[in-house]
This record gives sequence, C-alpha cells and structure tokens, in this order.
Amino acid sequence: MSFATTASPTHTNFKIRADILELKSSLVQWRRDFHRFPELGFKEKRTSSAIAEKLIAWGIPHQTGIAQTGIVATIAGTKKSHNKVLAIRADMDALPIQEENIVSYKSQIDGLMHACGHDGHTAIAIGTAKYLWKNRDRFSGTVKIIFQPAEEGPGGAKPMIEAGILENPKVDAVIGLHLWNSLPLGTVGVRAGALMAATEYFHCKIIGRGGHGALPHQTIDSILVAAQVVNTLHTIVSRNISPLDSAVISIGEFHAGSATNIIADSARISGTVRFFDPEVGVKLALRIEEAIAGVCAAHGATYELKYTKLYPPVINDYAIAELVRSVAETVIETPAGIVPECQTMGGEDVSFFLEAVPGCYFFLGSANPDKGLAYPHHHPRFNFDETALATGVEIFVRCVEKFLG
Repeated sequence: MSFATTASPTHTNFKIRADILELKSSLVQWRRDFHRFPELGFKEKRTSSAIAEKLIAWGIPHQTGIAQTGIVATIAGTKKSHNKVLAIRADMDALPIQEENIVSYKSQIDGLMHACGHDGHTAIAIGTAKYLWKNRDRFSGTVKIIFQPAEEGPGGAKPMIEAGILENPKVDAVIGLHLWNSLPLGTVGVRAGALMAATEYFHCKIIGRGGHGALPHQTIDSILVAAQVVNTLHTIVSRNISPLDSAVISIGEFHAGSATNIIADSARISGTVRFFDPEVGVKLALRIEEAIAGVCAAHGATYELKYTKLYPPVINDYAIAELVRSVAETVIETPAGIVPECQTMGGEDVSFFLEAVPGCYFFLGSANPDKGLAYPHHHPRFNFDETALATGVEIFVRCVEKFLG
C-alpha cells in the first residue's frame, strides 16, 4: 500500500510529555506481542482478547464483539463544558505474508505477518486509552477509541458503523493515523481533501472457442482477445481521463491455457482501479466495460465481468485536518516536519468513517534507513522505527485536548 522511502531520516526532536514517555517500553512490548501473533481480518480473536484484558484491568468501559472482533472503548472527560465526541480509529489485522525479518519478535504464525503497521496502530490506541483514562480531568466530552478488524479486506469499518458505534453518544469527528514508511521518522503527512484513493477491482472472463494450435482459423483465441483487452485498458487513463486527474488501472492477474498446442477457450484477467474523484471513478468503470465489450465484439468473443467497489477515497475534512496539522507542529520539531504533499493511490477503509462524520486520517513517518527500517508496506521485511509509537500517542492526546478542551 506504500512505497519505500528515499528520504534520509531527519534529526528527531519530539515534544513528548513525561508520562507518555513512561509508556514507551509498554508500547513496544504490546506492539511486539501483536507482531508475534498476527491474525487476518475478522479472525483477530487473540488480539481482541488482549486488548479487552488491558481495558478491563484499567477499568475502561468498552464493548467487544462488534463486527465479530471489533472493540470500542469509551472514555468520558470529567470537565463539563460541552458534550462533544471525538473518535480515534485503529486497525488490528495482519496480512497473508511469510515474514523474512530476523528479529526476536518475528511472527510465530506461518504465512501471516504484520506487514503494514497495524500492530503499531493497535499499540498506539491502547496507550492513548490508558493515558486518557488516567487524565480524564484534562478534557470535556467523550473519546471513543475504535479497534477495527479487517482493514486489509474485506473491510471492518462499514460493518462497525452499521452496528452503531458512531451513535450513543453521537460522534462529532474522527481521527486516525497510519505508520508510514514512505516518510522518515520525524515527519507527519497531513493534508485536507483527498489523501488516499478509492479501491475498486474487477474480474473478467473472456470466452472464445478453443481448438488446435495448428488450426487457429477454427478458433476464437481467448488469449489473443484478453491480451488486446489488457492493452486497451491501459489506454483508458492516458486517453480518457484528464491529465489533471489522478487514476490508476493495473492488471494483476492473467490466467489462461493448459498446453502449448491448445488454443484456450477462455482466459481470465483481474485488476485494480484507483482514483480520488468519485466522478472519475464512474467514468473508469464505464470505460472498462466498454473497452472489454468492444474488443470482444471485434473478435467474436464474449465476456463475463464482475466489478466491485471496495473502499471509497479517503477525504479529510478541512477543519479537522487543520486541527491535526496544528497539533503535529507542536509535537514534531524537525527540518522536514509536516509534509502536506503526501497523497497515495493506496486505499483504506477508514474512508467509510470519514464519509459518515468529519475527520482526518494522517501519516506518521516511521522509516529509518540507518537501522534498516525502510522496507515498503506489504513487504516480507517490513518493519518500522518504534520511536514513532510514543509520538503517535502524544499527537492523539493533544488532538483530544484541543478538540475537547
């Protein structure tokens, strides 16, 4: 979902309060425990239980079993000047990747790995909950801390929202962060408007007529048709979408054939579609089917197309993005500091929360090439600088204090 950083790590100078610094070793311990035992979406039972155990031990009110494994902790401030509600969202799930890191906390589950930083997100949210619970006298209103399953798919945000977690009390705004190895430690990527792209995908079966490789005139060559479909699809962005708009169509799968001398009767292609502007998304979906239909018709083939809209784009609210930016500037004092041009065509289902209420999702720089911690997200050697964990807690806490007073 990200790209390897080419930036050098900045000199880190964080303004983190003493009682959050005291959580640093616990944050690392929690993160590494989750890293050892990764779980896929909607299967985060051990992770969810570990979170609930801590919340129970600290006496923090919470609900479990939301959208199967999700948790919401509710912390009410003791000041009484207003009743606003701020939600903080963290995702919990891992990926089906075999870890290649040689570390003491390497994944103990064969074929599964926290390769996107969700273990860190969960640890930061736990640390934020612990601090806020101990310091309820520092804010009014309520904080809801959302531990969400299945961000990597099929998506846990929407079913949690449908379960009513943004109500009773009603959430006024939501914030969340992503540890980001495209940015070095000592930076925060935050911007208003579009931050991450919509995520859609398609599966297409091209149906021809098979036959002998020596007698192609008796067939409708599905591989030839599919190959031309792929080439045509790759012209849509360059020739049908304005150069001022951002969009991606990428073909990730092409399956066909069973022998060298057999012309396959069918071929399958699959791809992903990314964009920021919903109107561009409508046009892309329409043109994809038109292109497939046109190529197939030209060759006498037919097709079956399944087009799926997975996540909408991540669109940050201007006011809440400014809140996060202003807070981040008080926490991180480095030469690079705040990075506003931090868009990515990667997708995130936090977008459903941002559609429901005003909010801001931001990137917390976590790469440190000097320590070998700069592999991209979803890489089998992904890892991040754990110094960022306490920084994440500090930013969340200051956002609460500023939004809820």
